[in-house]
Amino acid sequence: MKTLRFFLMMIGIVSVALIFQSCLDDDDDYWSKRLPNALVTVKPVSGDSFYMQLDDNTTLFPTNMKSSPYGDREVRALVNYKKVNKPSEGYDIAVSINWIDSILTKQMAPDLGLENDEIYGADPVEIINDWVTIAEDGYLTLRFRTIFGNSSKAHYVNLLASSDADNLYEVEFRHNAYGDVHGYEQDGLVAFNLNSLPDTEGKTVKLRLKWKSFSGDKFTEFDYCTRKSTPASSAITSERSNAKLK
Repeated sequence: MKTLRFFLMMIGIVSVALIFQSCLDDDDDYWSKRLPNALVTVKPVSGDSFYMQLDDNTTLFPTNMKSSPYGDREVRALVNYKKVNKPSEGYDIAVSINWIDSILTKQMAPDLGLENDEIYGADPVEIINDWVTIAEDGYLTLRFRTIFGNSSKAHYVNLLASSDADNLYEVEFRHNAYGDVHGYEQDGLVAFNLNSLPDTEGKTVKLRLKWKSFSGDKFTEFDYCTRKSTPASSAITSERSNAKLK
């Protein structure tokens, strides 16, 4: 399995290598441009152009970038943008991107039954109640916290669907630290594509998330509706970050 890296967040400060698309104009707005002001889905379209899905209903058209920095791959990303008074080319809002940075974006993993603990692990995490912990646009994006010691050690995070026919919209977050359980707390951000779940047929249902925390098993619920059709884009792929996963 390919080693990947996930996005690292520490106490709300983004410490990643950002893809800058414009310079910081002056010291007054330095910090306003330093931090993300949106979580989006980057969606490539034909002709090497792209747009960004802000939520289930709002699309953003980037006026200062012709092509996606992620090529033909659809990913979730943090972005810092501002609205501009320019044509939106059929999308909802025209924007200028100050910077954009992808987060780890994955498909859901298959349920392996008795092998789940061995393959996907059962190491604890805490799910953080944060603005980026959300179900929208067909994704479940989670900010989570766990222990990392060896910076070269690859952790493994996945989302499994319930095998219970009576709980079609129950999913389980899994974390395999591969023994790297002594060190410091760090926060990670990961997005899972939910297209393998049954179609909600336009209805909003409760998506139940289960995980193993440091104080025992926990669960929470999200409002979830199957993603509406959008212009064609390429297959989901995993993206980079600072600490390591696979």
